[in-house]
Amino acid sequence: MKSIKTLFVVTIFVLLTSSAAMAEAIKLDLNAVYGATSFHTQGAMDFAKRVEAHSNGSVLITVHPGGSLGFKGPELLKVVKDGQVPMSDILMGVVAGSSHAFGISSLPRLVKSYDEARALYVDSRPLYEKSARRWNQKLLYAAPWPPSGLITKKAIVTRADIKGIKTRTYDKNGAEFLRALGAMPLSMPWGEVYASLRTGMIDSVLTSSESAKNGKFWEVLSHFEPINYAYPLNMVTINLDYWNALSGDQQEAMLKAASETEAAQWKASQARSEEALKAIAAEGITVTPESPELTAELDAAAREIQKKFLKKAKKAEKALLNTYVK
Repeated sequence: MKSIKTLFVVTIFVLLTSSAAMAEAIKLDLNAVYGATSFHTQGAMDFAKRVEAHSNGSVLITVHPGGSLGFKGPELLKVVKDGQVPMSDILMGVVAGSSHAFGISSLPRLVKSYDEARALYVDSRPLYEKSARRWNQKLLYAAPWPPSGLITKKAIVTRADIKGIKTRTYDKNGAEFLRALGAMPLSMPWGEVYASLRTGMIDSVLTSSESAKNGKFWEVLSHFEPINYAYPLNMVTINLDYWNALSGDQQEAMLKAASETEAAQWKASQARSEEALKAIAAEGITVTPESPELTAELDAAAREIQKKFLKKAKKAEKALLNTYVK
């Protein structure tokens, strides 16, 4: 009798296991703006692998690099909100026009080290999560680009050297900051930057050493000033309808993967920044530290942008920023 019961239990288990194995995995597309070799796209690919492992293959994420799905900029929050794509990697500053809080991470010179940037992110995350929910999505993880500097054709030693330069910027905060310093900021897709430098449409870029390395900017520019403009964040979000369709175990698996990816990306960002500075210097780019005079001028311009941002900030944003704005 006991052996019959055992056989029955084993049979039921095998049938249940077989049914689970035959169940179709949930498949999700993740839009990635940058190319396959980009730091953040590689992070998204790592995240997808972790999700597959932690969910035992029940959630499969396909990352689409280079904006190949046709979505690249300020429209990304709406694209995910409407479910045109279930998930996306999004540069926060680019969508700050849709939710003011997302502009915090790219406020000029609010933080000047990875430790400070990490503290700002931890403090700001509840605001970012709330903003994402308003746009029908869940924030899974966020990680910084290496700090933004100026890569130029001439050395930037004082504010006078910035006057008149035509600089590609990546968001409104950066444009206002450089305009206040006398530059002529321009906005354009990343894919057009190198050609625009070749033709003279622009003569400088506000970007990280990592992006300068990936773009081979030593072929068209000669100086990099690591001004620690900002540590801009990229975030990965998922449409809430897709999120709520996942089982509790699948959600837990995704959150575990997100936490691991976030930790790895923050660590990798700092390492990539240091490696990229050495790489562009080896290719002939002169890396020029800030002069004390330039530091004072940059900080003064940054404070004006910070104060302007605060005027439009909501109560919770003001409470947070007042602890950072000096």
